[in-house]
Amino acid sequence: MAGESRSERRTGLLNGFAAYGLWGLVPLFWPLLKPAGAVEILAHRMVWSLAFVAVALLVVRRWAWAGELLRQPRRLALIALAAAVITVNWGVYIWAVNSEHVVEASLGYFINPLVTIAMGVLILKERLRPAQWAAVAVGFASVIVLAVGYGRPPWISLILAFSFATYGLVKKKVNLGGIESLAAETAIQFVPALGYLLWLTAHGDSTFSTGGAGHATLLASTGIVTALPLVCFGAAAIRVPLSTLGLLQYLAPVFQFLLGILYFHEAMPPARWAGFALVWLALSLLTWDALRTAHRAARALARAGTTPSTDRMTAASADAALAPGKEVGAS
Repeated sequence: MAGESRSERRTGLLNGFAAYGLWGLVPLFWPLLKPAGAVEILAHRMVWSLAFVAVALLVVRRWAWAGELLRQPRRLALIALAAAVITVNWGVYIWAVNSEHVVEASLGYFINPLVTIAMGVLILKERLRPAQWAAVAVGFASVIVLAVGYGRPPWISLILAFSFATYGLVKKKVNLGGIESLAAETAIQFVPALGYLLWLTAHGDSTFSTGGAGHATLLASTGIVTALPLVCFGAAAIRVPLSTLGLLQYLAPVFQFLLGILYFHEAMPPARWAGFALVWLALSLLTWDALRTAHRAARALARAGTTPSTDRMTAASADAALAPGKEVGAS
């Protein structure tokens, strides 16, 4: 039994590394789709993602949720909002990568946990611990330093962070599984995306029809690039604690940052290094505080001798503290 548990955990970790690794390496993929512009790539991503997840759902025969969703107008409205927000996120990210702003895009996902916490205070009226307040303050200071370094506010980072944090907030209220949620969102995106692609084709501006078979195949593979990490994440989420996923989430922006510096050779003057250092300090504060809180909760459980059901509930709360802004679907 213990060996089986260890095997499951190992499988979960491998899937977690695969999911966040794929999200971290995705900046290597979008430039391959040139000369297609960001909007055309985005439209193909919407269309082919729906095709991919529809086939996946047919294989596993998971359609009962769709009927239930159609009978709930409020949840449908939230799905439409999630689709709109993730459209902004995807579009800005693709444009940023193909316009040589990979480092600034990575910053968006570094500061996303801080934005998520700030939104929790402003919208959900959540109360923060002192270390969390300190992390948010340091994060705010980093944005000011980076604005000075860039000579402008880091708009790409801020749009990515706020759109993804909003997406996560809406997804929590919808409460759908990853594949199901992606299917519902891309179903809403499908008609305008397909309409735009048909319009491009009619005007002779579609690279899908003029760029050759290899280019068309790459555009079609955007569905796999979108859905495959999500499948890996789903496999990880049921096998490893949320606290582990909360730490693994930083792999994606780390990989993106390293690609921006080492592969795309983007400039990093001292002011930008200072700004990123402040962001990393803020994230270190968050992680330290979450680990300390989880440790205290575990000690309290040991002293109180709680029942198994209470133990699981408290452990889940501690795990959640370690995984701010872990919602998926970005990049």
